[in-house]
Amino acid sequence: MQNIDTLLKKVRRIHFIGIGGSGMCPLAEILHSEGYQLSGSDNNPGDTLERIKALGIPVFMGQRAENIGDAEMVVYTAALLPDNPELVAARTSGVPTFERAELFGAISRLYKRCIGVCGTHGKTTTTSMLTQMLLEAELDPSAVIGGKLPKIGANGRVGKSDLFVCEACEFKDTFLSLSPSVAVILNIDEDHLDYFKTLENLIHSFHRFADMATDAVIYNGDDANTLKALEGVGEKTKITFGFSEENDWYAANLSTVRGAFYAFDAVHGGKDLGRVTLAVPGKHNVLNALAALAAAVYAGADFDAARRGLEAFGGAGRRFENLGTYRGITFVDDYAHHPAELRVTLEAAMQMDFRRVWAVFQPFTYSRTYMLMDDFAEVLRIPDKCVLTEIMGSRERNTYGVRTEQLAAKIPGSVWFDTFDEVADYVLANAGDGDLVLTLGCGDIYKAAKLMVRRLKAEN
Repeated sequence: MQNIDTLLKKVRRIHFIGIGGSGMCPLAEILHSEGYQLSGSDNNPGDTLERIKALGIPVFMGQRAENIGDAEMVVYTAALLPDNPELVAARTSGVPTFERAELFGAISRLYKRCIGVCGTHGKTTTTSMLTQMLLEAELDPSAVIGGKLPKIGANGRVGKSDLFVCEACEFKDTFLSLSPSVAVILNIDEDHLDYFKTLENLIHSFHRFADMATDAVIYNGDDANTLKALEGVGEKTKITFGFSEENDWYAANLSTVRGAFYAFDAVHGGKDLGRVTLAVPGKHNVLNALAALAAAVYAGADFDAARRGLEAFGGAGRRFENLGTYRGITFVDDYAHHPAELRVTLEAAMQMDFRRVWAVFQPFTYSRTYMLMDDFAEVLRIPDKCVLTEIMGSRERNTYGVRTEQLAAKIPGSVWFDTFDEVADYVLANAGDGDLVLTLGCGDIYKAAKLMVRRLKAEN
């Protein structure tokens, strides 16, 4: 197996299978800026493909063996099936092939300073906050984000500095491919147990990521699992954040604005640096903001500039994303798919000035639904109305024999449907003026939100 770092110094022509994916597009943009000759293929049109085409990178729709051309390296997404014709052609002809995570790791090593933001919850929001702060501070970072940041109109950017901000995902230990100078750990909660099997294994992976950081670890000093992950981590700068005054960064004098939006005094090293008012809802975002502030200031940002960037941040794509109000009904779409994420999102929504809150939730993966069913049932009792779709299995087969019907039976008053059309029919027939309809999940539930909005727009 050839070393990807060594190979990148030798090759110039690289082909991306699935170049339009949200995780692939920013990597392609970075390599393009470095002078590599790229090509790519994808099955689905979209905004990211248009960004790639605008750079002059040839893109093939559909995947065929001949698309790889004279590529000297092929990069593919983890979701690719082994019999993909382009992947088969590359391997048959001896062209080196690398999964996206391997390239991501190699790109992280192109930058002197790499800030990797990890955690079970809040990665995309915090990475987005941090990127916006660093831009406001004129530090010109490159970035790879799990969702679209409205300020840049994309989920990544190419800067000219030595600073790289990236979302570091723990799924299948992907983040261990990265080479961070700074590791930011937001929290650690039971998730992806189909892979990790136990919470202890998950904590161990976060420990490894923290230990890999060459300069500093910025971590949640109030989170017991995170503290456990930091045990035995080698000598480096350690910076804590949280609500407790024992932390290096903490939030004092919390108050709420419009029910669910928080303001607080940012305290660092015992010094009150100034008041911060957030434009994203929920107390959990205070912790995300503290983590981002700590990382931004550590990277050299002036606090006032970082604060301006933070206060201007209104959320990333699919993170409490407001889709508009139609017929008096407000539609918001959110990525929350774990019970802990659902709880903070739904509690924030319930604090807002809506007549009723509708949770339209798509469970994601059979293993998570089966293992955490009682937790899901508990948090989905929070909203006024709960509508469920069938489970999106994604990469899994339903070896657990689990169905949405079983989850619905544990939630009084809930309903469930097989199709998004049925979901839209029911919600639009029953939701009314002053209601919030909140679609939730990391699958394709956003399509249900867009369907409902489209129908109401057509009424006008």
